[in-house]
Amino acid sequence: MKKILLTGAAGFIGYHLTKRLLSEGYEICGIDSLNDYYDPSLKQARLANLNPDTEVETRIRRSLEVSPQPGTLDLPTFDFRQIDLQNYVGLTKIFTDFNPDIVINLAAQAGVRYSIENPRSYIESNLDGFFNILQASRQHGVQNFIYASSSSVYGNNEKSPFSETDNVDHPVSLYAATKKSNELIAHTYSHLYKMTTVGLRFFTVYGPWGRPDMAYYFFTKAILDGKQIQLFNQGLNLRDYTYIDDIVESIKRMVEKVDNLKPAKETDQYTATQSPYYHIFNIGGSNPVPVLEFVETLESAVGKKAIKELVGFQAGDVFSTEADTTALESFIEFKPSITLKQGLAEFVNWYKIYYEKS
Repeated sequence: MKKILLTGAAGFIGYHLTKRLLSEGYEICGIDSLNDYYDPSLKQARLANLNPDTEVETRIRRSLEVSPQPGTLDLPTFDFRQIDLQNYVGLTKIFTDFNPDIVINLAAQAGVRYSIENPRSYIESNLDGFFNILQASRQHGVQNFIYASSSSVYGNNEKSPFSETDNVDHPVSLYAATKKSNELIAHTYSHLYKMTTVGLRFFTVYGPWGRPDMAYYFFTKAILDGKQIQLFNQGLNLRDYTYIDDIVESIKRMVEKVDNLKPAKETDQYTATQSPYYHIFNIGGSNPVPVLEFVETLESAVGKKAIKELVGFQAGDVFSTEADTTALESFIEFKPSITLKQGLAEFVNWYKIYYEKS
């Protein structure tokens, strides 16, 4: 099995992906800064669950009456390093020690609204950090570099669904601008060094062990606590929600097939706008729903009505997102399919157990 260096291993997607890849037999070196953008104890709990039979994982499985899948609770330990991607010297040592075959970069400063409050952190993490991990990969001979991009790069694209060939030159948040910049930097490295880079544009990922700054997470807390929630743009914004298991399955298949993305012949010509080593894929549920409908589904899962306040449009938000996943389906032979009703029920069940809510 190939050796994978995975950044953001203690994050929401990173945790789930690390656990899945370990269960498939991959050797993983996970790195994470464990910063305090949100509660570090949640990150620590995720890391703890990457070792078998931890108290939280066992308690959740017992409560859900789920039988462990083969390998689920018999995971090999993985090599975890706490490090910030801005520490280039430390990164290069990890590359030298571990010698990865594939790098999956999920580390980033997340959040559209927070980018308005604290823009510098996005430059440091999403630009400086991204450059460091990409440059270290090149210098250590890594041929396959997979990284998280975002549906936010589409801005307020009026064409729907969003396709990878659409123009993405008009981001409406700094977060989106840094993700677009990542794609441009990756394209340059693919062109110059024949490194296969794969940018994955995620569409509103949700599920158990998620990020507390995401709407579904703090909406659930507010509903259970009897507190009011704000719905921007009167709750009319459309979002293409994607359950975490569909994201993980897509990335796992991408890892298995990434070698097939290399051009058939070294003599294949570059075009004016595309390197044959540079690739972008949407990963989304392809079923956008209004935020008001999303809240109704969440209310049903929680078993309690929300106290809603309908407010105006939020700066940096986009009106609608919808993924065209034709390219993804064609390449990995998989289409995200878990419904919002199923996914939110799984999340709420996990939330009540983790936070011991009745």
